[in-house]
Amino acid sequence: MRDKVVLAFSGGLDTSFCVKYLTEEKGLDVYTALGNTGGFSDKELKNVEKKAYDLGAVKHKTLDITKTYYEKGIRYMVYGNVLRNNTYPISVSSERIFQAIAVINYAKEIGAKYIAHGSTGAGNDQIRFDLTFQVIAPEIEILSPTRDLELSRQQEIDYLKKHGMTADWSKMEYSINKGIWGTSIGGKETLTSNETLPDSVYPSQMTAKENRQIVLRFEKGELKGIDGKKYENPVKAIQDLEAIASTYAIGRDMHIGDTIVGIKGRVGFEAAAPILIIRAHQMLEKHTLTKWQQHWKDQLSTWYGMFLHEAQYMEPVMRDIEKFLDNSQKYVTGNVILKLQPYSFVLVGVETKNDLMNSGFGDYGEKNKAWTSQDVKGFTKIYSTPLKIYHAVHKDEK
Repeated sequence: MRDKVVLAFSGGLDTSFCVKYLTEEKGLDVYTALGNTGGFSDKELKNVEKKAYDLGAVKHKTLDITKTYYEKGIRYMVYGNVLRNNTYPISVSSERIFQAIAVINYAKEIGAKYIAHGSTGAGNDQIRFDLTFQVIAPEIEILSPTRDLELSRQQEIDYLKKHGMTADWSKMEYSINKGIWGTSIGGKETLTSNETLPDSVYPSQMTAKENRQIVLRFEKGELKGIDGKKYENPVKAIQDLEAIASTYAIGRDMHIGDTIVGIKGRVGFEAAAPILIIRAHQMLEKHTLTKWQQHWKDQLSTWYGMFLHEAQYMEPVMRDIEKFLDNSQKYVTGNVILKLQPYSFVLVGVETKNDLMNSGFGDYGEKNKAWTSQDVKGFTKIYSTPLKIYHAVHKDEK
């Protein structure tokens, strides 16, 4: 009887190679498991399953973790307006943790001796998978053929061809990871510092030509409506918004950041719905939160996004930050109006009963209603005292 190995399987080149290699070279029974975070259609899931069996998997299982991913990850990334380096909504970074948790729990369930992934030795995903596997099931040995053999994509293709596999290999020149919170794209251009991805490799293409106004409804920080349509399920709202906004090719960008292993890395991505949701939510918060709520939430959210990106989701401080973020959303309810146009969007404004601009105390730059000119003169005199003291003592400073 052969030993079992559970492989975190996406159907891409790296994990396709792993199925064949673990079967042919290691003599293992390969159980493939796809952690679906909402980026696959039913047809795509069936295609991935067929590919797994064609490659020699003993059993394939789709683990639907979309709801968990939203409740425990996406929701807090929205509350925190999390954009790594003010650009990337950590799409793949965040979903990998939840995929790893689901896959290792499945491995424990079926009594697998090994757990495997297709990550290379130069990226972040290897850390996310390894760390999560080790914390949850240190007794299960980790296998990582692509990393250990230090293979190029072409070498993997050659190996699969040698073992009788046929495919449109040109499509495998790019590594594409698709989820509900965005799609990441890696290829020869992302290995450079001066080239960008061709339009053709993005899964969504621009088809909308006319500008469109859209209204997003948030309730306590969660997206619950689009153009008057109410949603009980925020996941469905995200999917519907993606279907609308991706036709404008909104949310495309290149992320350049520091990897967990210490090198710089580039990755292309498209994330129409996440970018719109985060920017709209952020604008609504500017109207409904105080200065210091925004200030401290920004600090904690930056840490939250960094820890999520760098495989520290299970660090207890993350639960503490989540409680803060939950509490911060008490009054973040209202509508945000946006204008969509090819390749970009405009934040038009907000409508909310919690708008702190409508306090009645004054109209910025126009009229003061809750204080007199003499009050301001006195306030400014006291406010300037620490600076007066400093410059009185240090007269040499200009």
